This record gives sequence, C-alpha cells and structure tokens, in this order.
Amino acid sequence: MSSQQHATPAAKRHKAESPKNHYLSYIVSILLTMLAFAAVLYGGLDRWFLILFLVGLGIVQAIFQLAYWMHMKERGHLFPIVGIIFGFIVALTAVAAAVYWTWW
Repeated sequence: MSSQQHATPAAKRHKAESPKNHYLSYIVSILLTMLAFAAVLYGGLDRWFLILFLVGLGIVQAIFQLAYWMHMKERGHLFPIVGIIFGFIVALTAVAAAVYWTWW
C-alpha cells in the first residue's frame, strides 16, 4: 500500500456553518418587517419618504435573505450572483421603458 492516502486536506474540507447565523438573520428579518409595519402604522410620515423607506427596507431584507439563507456569501456562487444582477438590470430597464412610454 502506498503512503499517500486519499485523505482530504484541511483546506478543502467543507466548513460546517453553525445555526447562529441563521438565527441572527431570522431575527434581523423579523425586526426589519416590524420596522416596516411600524412606519406604515405611524401614519405621520410623508408619502414619498415612506415609499422609499419601505423599498430600502425590502432591498436590505432581500440582501440578508440571499446572503444567509441562500448562501450567496460563500465561494462558488459567482454565476447565480451574476444572473441575479443581470435580471435586476433587465427589470430596471423594463420599468424605466414602461415609465418613459407611459408618461412621455
């Protein structure tokens, strides 16, 4: 038998992720949702500020969801990230074209 075994080097082993990150992400998502509900229930905010605030909270929550629940923060997820960015650009272009066509 040879002295070289098929042992996996320590650098190539998959590091197990603790559930602490999932709990933290879940708590942050709940807090962001509660903040959005509180902003709407308050009622004293300007309409445009409220819309931009809710969209901002939605973007932050989507980033948290992608990073922690969909594991996009780990290595090897370049193509899904590029696909998401490309889809966002296409959707933004479609919305801009629809607004331009409707109002001008």
